[in-house]
Amino acid sequence: MNKGFILSQENYYLPETNQLFCSASQYKQAIGCIGRPGCEATMLAQLRGDWEFETSIDMLIGSYVDARYEGTIEQFQEEHPELFVSRGERKGQLKAEFIKAEQIYRRCEKDTLFSAYMSGEKQVIMTGEIAGVPFKIKMDSLHRGKCIVDLKVMQDLSKQFWVRDYGHMDFITYWGYDIQLAIYQEIYYQNTGERLPTYICAADKGKVTDIAVIYVDDMRLRECLEAVKANAPKIQMLKSGEIEPIRCELCDYCKFTKVLDKPIHFSELTGDV
Repeated sequence: MNKGFILSQENYYLPETNQLFCSASQYKQAIGCIGRPGCEATMLAQLRGDWEFETSIDMLIGSYVDARYEGTIEQFQEEHPELFVSRGERKGQLKAEFIKAEQIYRRCEKDTLFSAYMSGEKQVIMTGEIAGVPFKIKMDSLHRGKCIVDLKVMQDLSKQFWVRDYGHMDFITYWGYDIQLAIYQEIYYQNTGERLPTYICAADKGKVTDIAVIYVDDMRLRECLEAVKANAPKIQMLKSGEIEPIRCELCDYCKFTKVLDKPIHFSELTGDV
């Protein structure tokens, strides 16, 4: 464990912090989830500062709603001038996408149950170890002794994803949010001795915003935690340079850094379909 290093809101996302601690996002970046293959090379490149992910409009919409709940919306707007129209009659006003983000937040706030689950302590940071690997977590809404809540803003809550060998699945399984909650539950347990139930407060970006409070059961979280225990040591070995990263050859980083060494057969273009 990284004794003497105190995590805070200010240093949580710094490169040196990400080198010391693994997180749910770093884990999924390296190992992947059903909906997105992992790439060890990309994870290390981002850690070294050699590669940055472009912040999409969809990500900013989710971050906007997060900031509204955290009470940091003014700071968020200052840090992201791209939220506002830069010319014309509407100069200085929110762009249409972020007017929608504000509408999503207000719809969530209007619902009594949704608001109750989102009324816990915001952005609570804890650290622990999984399989000997230091992990950090930051919980969106923590009700101590009761439950852990994560906030998600999705494209469509009812959308099903088709995956070969799995069939249709929900967005939580597809994007690995169950993995994230398993890590949260375990690290909270290590700090308190309590294994709390976990929920996702979800809203979508549909014409009419759909909302839900979703429970992820402990059996599923245990399965995810076992996978994390099996894979986490490899991430630590990658970060320490003990082993070389495997390239996925599918992501933007791998495409950008690809070096051709021989022709390929046309049948290889479809990959493992």
